[in-house]
Amino acid sequence: MASRLNPYFNFPGNAREAVEFYRSVFGGDLTMSTFGEFGTEDPALADKIMHAMLETPSGYTLMASDTAPGMEHLPGNNVAVSLSGDDADDLRGYWTKLSDGGTVMIPLAKQMWGDEFGMCVDRFGIGWMVNIIQSQG
Repeated sequence: MASRLNPYFNFPGNAREAVEFYRSVFGGDLTMSTFGEFGTEDPALADKIMHAMLETPSGYTLMASDTAPGMEHLPGNNVAVSLSGDDADDLRGYWTKLSDGGTVMIPLAKQMWGDEFGMCVDRFGIGWMVNIIQSQG
């Protein structure tokens, strides 16, 4: 798999409605995972979207989630650029360069879904998410 670059939207609790709307606009295949599927103890969060991905017939990819616990939803700062794929060396290199001089929000490390993931804001104020897909073998 080649690396992909796409927008990642963050919503204050209405991610499901938003991504279903985008699917009605662009068409395509929509997958969603909830916080409950990953074992949240908070019943108010169980049905909220931890990660959604819409892959359209035109080749667009949109990703989205509801605001994660402990994070603030700030309109205007609710879009990040997502880099993902299985080319670990390239993606770790991008992470190192993007986070240099910026602010690391979540260090690049293995996460509960099995991939390596990190979030940072680069020195120019752009939010980045890097997800290194781990082989399923």
